Amino acid sequence: MTEISTDIVNNTIIKRPNNSHKGTFGRVGIIGGTNNFGGAIIMASKSCVYSGAGLTTTFTDQVNLSSLHTHIPEAMFVDFNDLDSIKSMINGFDVVLIGPGLGTDENSLTILKTVFNNIQPTQKLIIDGSAITLIANHNLSLPDAKLIFTPHQMEWQRLSGIKIDNQTDENNQKAVKQLNATVVVKSHHTKVYHNDNIWTNPGGTPAQATGGMGDTLAGMVAGFVAQFSDTTNAVLSAVYAHSAIADKLAENQYVVLPTQIIEHIPEFMKANEKKTES
Repeated sequence: MTEISTDIVNNTIIKRPNNSHKGTFGRVGIIGGTNNFGGAIIMASKSCVYSGAGLTTTFTDQVNLSSLHTHIPEAMFVDFNDLDSIKSMINGFDVVLIGPGLGTDENSLTILKTVFNNIQPTQKLIIDGSAITLIANHNLSLPDAKLIFTPHQMEWQRLSGIKIDNQTDENNQKAVKQLNATVVVKSHHTKVYHNDNIWTNPGGTPAQATGGMGDTLAGMVAGFVAQFSDTTNAVLSAVYAHSAIADKLAENQYVVLPTQIIEHIPEFMKANEKKTES
C-alpha cells in the first residue's frame, strides 16, 4: 500500500498552456439532484467547475434550475427528466458523473439505465451516491466504460457485499478487480484501489463529518479526470486535495463545510501545480 504523496499531486496539476480554451480542459456531464436533493448536485457541479473543468453541464430536476444558476452560473442546465436529451447529449462528454442526489425511486432508476445504455467505452463514468445503491438494489449490469466508483463504506458494502467490519484491503481488492474499475472507498483515511495498487490518503479530519462532503469530492474527481491525462493520478490528486484543504481549514474551524472546501480549490491547485509546462 502506498500513501498518496504531494509528488503525485504536483506532477498531475500541470501548468496551463498559453494556447488554451475551454475545450482544452474537458467536457463533463453531471447527473443527479431530485427535487429533495438539489444541494448535492449543486455542490458536485460547483466543485467540478472550481476544479477547472472546461465545460460542465448539469442534468437535474427542473426545480433546481434557479438555485443552480444562482450558485454556479458557469454550469449549463438540462432537465434530467428529458431522456431524449440525455441520449442525444451523453456522448459529447469526456467524463460523466452520475449519482449525487439522484435518489433511488423508479424515475432515478430509469435515468441511470438511460445513461448506462448510452455511455461509450471511451468515456469515463464516475458512479457516486445513490447510483451505487441503485446498482446494488437492482443488480444492474455495468456498462462498457472507464468506471470510477466513489462509495462511502456503507455504499461499498451494498455494492461489493463486503460488510464494513470485513472491508480489508485483500477483500476490497478482490471486489475491485471483479468490477474492473477504480474505486475510492471514503472513510477517515480514504483508500483508492486500482488493479493491483492500493493508495491511502494521509489527510482527513473529523471536521469534515458534514453532509455534502462526498458530493463535493465526486465533483472534484470529475473535474480533475476531465483535464489531466493520467486518470489514476487525477483521482488520487482530487482525493488528496479535498482533505488537504479541509485539514488546513480545520486548524481554525471546529466544522469544515463542503462549500468552504470548494472555494479554496483553485487556490490549492495554483499552489500545487507543476512548475514547468508539460
